[in-house]
Amino acid sequence: MDSNSHSRPCRVTVPVKQFILLDQCPSSWKELDLYTIRDESSVFYVGQSDQAFYRVWEHIKNGYKARSEVGLFILCNWPKSMNFQIELLSSRSNEFDQVENNLLKAEELLIKRNRPCFNIIQNSNPSPIPKLYLPPSSTIRSPRSLTRMRYQAEQALLNDERKKWMEE
Repeated sequence: MDSNSHSRPCRVTVPVKQFILLDQCPSSWKELDLYTIRDESSVFYVGQSDQAFYRVWEHIKNGYKARSEVGLFILCNWPKSMNFQIELLSSRSNEFDQVENNLLKAEELLIKRNRPCFNIIQNSNPSPIPKLYLPPSSTIRSPRSLTRMRYQAEQALLNDERKKWMEE
């Protein structure tokens, strides 16, 4: 986690496969009020909330009910989406001093900078969904049970550890 000169948390980046294993928001993340959902080359969504951690969870859970396009996108692209990155940020970080650390202006700045695929408001030219992913109108490929999703995420993390160990 990065922090600015005032020791306030600024940014946390975690893969979806680790994020969904967290039941509660770590206390050091509670002041993070902006988030992006991305892969290594594209930003899919930018959002803001008093506690970004819980808002990202709402997207994932609402994907099953088709109430969140980005949540549905994660579920339709399972298991590839396990490697998407959830980035939680603070509007109070130095990065957003130019917009006077205003939460709504910080979100707008991130949208303009990243041109996310699923943000339409304040984004006159959204990036296209990369061709290697299915659109959110596709069939959900993730398990319908959060318990099963978590099991698959745990297995993916264990496989990552095994690969890392074998390379050493």
